[in-house]
Amino acid sequence: MSGNWKIAAVSIVSIVLITVNLYLIEKKESKVERTVFVENWTKVKKDTITDTIQTNGVIKPVEEYDIYFDAKKNDFKKFLVKEGDSVTAGSSLFEYTATELDALKATLEAEKTAAEGEMAGIEEYIGKLRSYQGNVTSESEAAIDESVEKNLNIDITTSSSDLIKSNIEQEMYKQELEKNRLDEKVKMLDAKLSSIEEQSSAIVTTSEADGVVKTINKNLDNPIISIVSTNMAIEGYFSEEEMKKAEVGMTIKASSSDSKKALKGTIGRIHSYPAEEPSLKKDNRFPFQALIEPEGEETEPLLVGSKVNLTVITNEKAGVPSIPIEAVQYQKHPYIYKLTNKGHVDKHYITKGLKAEGKQEIIKGPSIGDVILLMPNVALKNHSYFITPIQFEKVKAGTYKKFTSREKVRYLLLGILEK
Repeated sequence: MSGNWKIAAVSIVSIVLITVNLYLIEKKESKVERTVFVENWTKVKKDTITDTIQTNGVIKPVEEYDIYFDAKKNDFKKFLVKEGDSVTAGSSLFEYTATELDALKATLEAEKTAAEGEMAGIEEYIGKLRSYQGNVTSESEAAIDESVEKNLNIDITTSSSDLIKSNIEQEMYKQELEKNRLDEKVKMLDAKLSSIEEQSSAIVTTSEADGVVKTINKNLDNPIISIVSTNMAIEGYFSEEEMKKAEVGMTIKASSSDSKKALKGTIGRIHSYPAEEPSLKKDNRFPFQALIEPEGEETEPLLVGSKVNLTVITNEKAGVPSIPIEAVQYQKHPYIYKLTNKGHVDKHYITKGLKAEGKQEIIKGPSIGDVILLMPNVALKNHSYFITPIQFEKVKAGTYKKFTSREKVRYLLLGILEK
């Protein structure tokens, strides 16, 4: 009889449990019907969200200066630097002479010779005037040179000696003035010729900036010399999608196997025209240059041609409410499920902000510290009850003893039914 009694007791308990379960499940608006099992949840965090472009680049000099030479107007003499030489602003690069100076020199020398010839003629003429002036007396007629008589413009036979002497003195004064003018002209020509001599001996072209001599064209084809700056930059290409986000002035971070320290800087230049002619058959690439910030005298030199991994920070927000992207659900508007202190799962519509790195900024919605549901396994009803897995490490016997018998049965049934 004892065995039959046990079987009957177990059967009755099983039937009761099944009946109760069926009743609770089928009952309209039952709490059991609207209770969900929440296994994954998180909190709204105060976080920094950074939107970036990930690309590659290469280390190159910031600028390249080209030096040109006019072989039609000048005669090249010699280079004063070699490829690879370091130069500073003002350093001598090469020497040449100007062919234009030779022609100018010949012209000036001809002018000088003519002026000196005129001066010699004036001195000879003044000598004749003095000689005639000494022979003029009031009582006798002196012999006179025809050129003197012509320039004096007086009648020797009828003019008095005083008048003749006066005219001679005036003529001598006029000739002295002309001689002085020609003498000043000769001095000016001498100065110009001296300057040309200095230039003809060696005209030197100098560097306009600090840098390194990259190439020297010994065939004298232009550019005859190319100089690259010692300051380094990062050059690369943006895709069409990246061009929509990239702007001059954005912060960059770069890492290279050749440098132990991370490189920092900003986007300095973006070309608005593609590197190659646009085509339907290939994607457009837009060149850019990022300037590297110096970090003091101890900064290790960057190797030209080094490849770097580049991060361009296109947008960054610090200290904003942030949730994982997978927590956001969509109907007409984005929303999330918030877990309340009263055991409900409530739907909350949100206004989204920046999204990056798997994070979503919340401009309007739950506050920092609120608990939200991650991607649910089943469709949820708003304001449903929820239960979570038992965290045995936090379960204490003292807490269990504080429950009433009714609460113990209630939570036991909810746990069994949900599972």
